[in-house]
Amino acid sequence: MRLEVSLSPVLYPYRTVTAGHVTVAIDILRATTAVCAAFAAGCDSVVPLDTLEGISRYRNQGYLIAAERGGQKVDGAEYGNSPTEYLRHDMHGVRLAYSTTNGTVCILRGADADLTLVGAFANLGALCDRLAVENRDAVLLCSGWQNDFCIEDTLVAGAIIERLQGVGEPCGDAANMALALWQVAKSDPYAYCRRCTHVHRLEGFGAHDDIMFAFRQDTCPIVPMLKNGELTLAQ
Repeated sequence: MRLEVSLSPVLYPYRTVTAGHVTVAIDILRATTAVCAAFAAGCDSVVPLDTLEGISRYRNQGYLIAAERGGQKVDGAEYGNSPTEYLRHDMHGVRLAYSTTNGTVCILRGADADLTLVGAFANLGALCDRLAVENRDAVLLCSGWQNDFCIEDTLVAGAIIERLQGVGEPCGDAANMALALWQVAKSDPYAYCRRCTHVHRLEGFGAHDDIMFAFRQDTCPIVPMLKNGELTLAQ
């Protein structure tokens, strides 16, 4: 199994793993962590959308609207992208139409893969178990911030590579860098990322609880999977 890392969605078209592969979309602050939390709270399905245009029409189909821009909930939406908010609610029977600044763009960018999964520290163990069972090449697609590199998503990619050692091998410099960063940061990834741009931004919005939750491992042992434009739980 080759494990390639794409450090930004704009780099994804230039990957070397291009066929018969799994893509894992990673945006721990906060979209993919929030998706994992919503499913852990009982959510039925999530439709990821890369723009806000037309999102309101999903309300007429019985969806609740979850939308965020620039780290803050969009006016008129029932939810933003706070994982701790989802975990405070009973989400059973809920379907979400979900759009965020970076994360849903990342998920949809990876939709051309044979299998597209959502990854975060929150579901690290379950995700790696699924990747080991699949036993095929994977692209770990980091969302970053507005197409730029970010450290926190890269650390998740490195943690995935480390957990799959013996099953998969890092492919390319970005994968080797992600693993090296993770091995330096893994004793306290939050402390390692405290000065990161997006951590600082979210702290300014009062999202400290979300940040701390996003750096905790295996809090949501499920694997969201994209199929026909909709995220559901992988079986």
